[in-house]
Amino acid sequence: MENATKSNKREYRLSLKVKWALGTALGALVIFASLTFVLFNAFTDNLLDQEKSAMNRSLVNVEKKLSQNSTDLSTQAVAKQIGDSQSMETSRKITQDLSTSNTVIAVFDPDGKEIYSTGTIDKKFKPVKKQQVSLAGKHFARRLFGVEPVISSKTNKTIGYVYIENSLTAFYRIFQRLLIISALTLVLMVIASGLLGYCLSYFLLRPIDDIHDTLVAIRDDPTADNRVPKLYRHDELGDLALMFNEMMDRMQRYMDQQSQFVGDVSHELRTPVAIIQGHMELLNRWGKDDPKVLAESIDASLKETKRMQDLVQEMLDLSRAEQVETNFKDEKTEVGEVVHQVFNNFKMIHPDFLFIMDDDLKDRIVSPIYRDHLEQILIILSDNAVKYSTDRKEIHISLSRTLNRVEIGVQDFGEGISKEDMAKVFDRFYRVDKARSRKKGGNGLGLAIAKRLVEGYGGEMTLESSAGYGSLFKVTLPIVDEDIKTLDD
Repeated sequence: MENATKSNKREYRLSLKVKWALGTALGALVIFASLTFVLFNAFTDNLLDQEKSAMNRSLVNVEKKLSQNSTDLSTQAVAKQIGDSQSMETSRKITQDLSTSNTVIAVFDPDGKEIYSTGTIDKKFKPVKKQQVSLAGKHFARRLFGVEPVISSKTNKTIGYVYIENSLTAFYRIFQRLLIISALTLVLMVIASGLLGYCLSYFLLRPIDDIHDTLVAIRDDPTADNRVPKLYRHDELGDLALMFNEMMDRMQRYMDQQSQFVGDVSHELRTPVAIIQGHMELLNRWGKDDPKVLAESIDASLKETKRMQDLVQEMLDLSRAEQVETNFKDEKTEVGEVVHQVFNNFKMIHPDFLFIMDDDLKDRIVSPIYRDHLEQILIILSDNAVKYSTDRKEIHISLSRTLNRVEIGVQDFGEGISKEDMAKVFDRFYRVDKARSRKKGGNGLGLAIAKRLVEGYGGEMTLESSAGYGSLFKVTLPIVDEDIKTLDD
């Protein structure tokens, strides 16, 4: 029941593409709404300023016409100047700046009494000392009002007032059209941006679907080798797909290593276990009463036990070597110091050998490797050099560097390795001469451990050899500029 509930919750999830589209549409809505609001207000304010300017010019024109009178304005005088049929052309010129026919012109005498009007006015008239143009009303019911005193050009006295009232019908008609156009444009822009965002997200987020399909396939079959298809793009999702494939390759390698580890151990332990079991059965039947057989069986069992112990330790070392990238990624070691230490140690424990050091390093070289691992690599190579030397008991160890790499060489002059065996010498449990290798000891894991350690730290191990002329193992490691902490620190 609980699983069914979780499944239902997953079914109603919102796709990342839809979220992207909605986010793009919302962002476009905010941006375009803000821009539209600013432009709309600027345009309508400009229209209103034009209406005010037109009213101002009309007031001035009417006042100029009426100011020619020397006495107070009267109905007859005003009608004669701007209202009779003979003055229609003059009246049209006076009111031509007014935007609509919904404009009312009224004239008042000095006492504020209306003496002439082209229509009904809505606002109570109040005398003023100078021209005034103002708005009254709220929202879409606002009106524009203008008043100017008429001053006689002959007596320089106020002889009346000109009053103009504009209902702004044309202004609101344009205002509504602009509002509808702006709203439609805004809706279209939001829809277009949402569709564009969805299409863009579909293209850009397509690798996520590939990663999802790969994860589902691996979830259903952990042993599957499915990988995200190669993406020919240079962005974060391309990097994510590459890192995902690298992670899956590493996990697959760890699984393969674990499987190989179990198989190798079971294969290698089968022989010593069989030998020990055989001796124990022999002793159990009749050998325990024979001191000679008892001694031989105990000696053989102890040798096989020791070999199993060494084998298990080497297998553990190999397993750790395969995980150095994770466990020792921040280690740094001075190479020359470790090489000289191993060189001096082998000179001491093998006095019958001639060890020669060829050190071309002039500066202190630091490599990103764990000190114990570098020492282990050199011990494996030096021990093999001693082990497989023949008549010429001479070991050469060299140190040199290139621009950003340090190279360590370990050379012997012993048995050497044929071309056929050189390709397999780094394989685990591989021995060139199994009979002689068994006598010399070892399980065929040393070189495999050394190579895996070197590669784990970004280095490379190569072999130059010829049967009967000895072998030269070269270890190349990267160099870092950072200094390392001393033991005193």
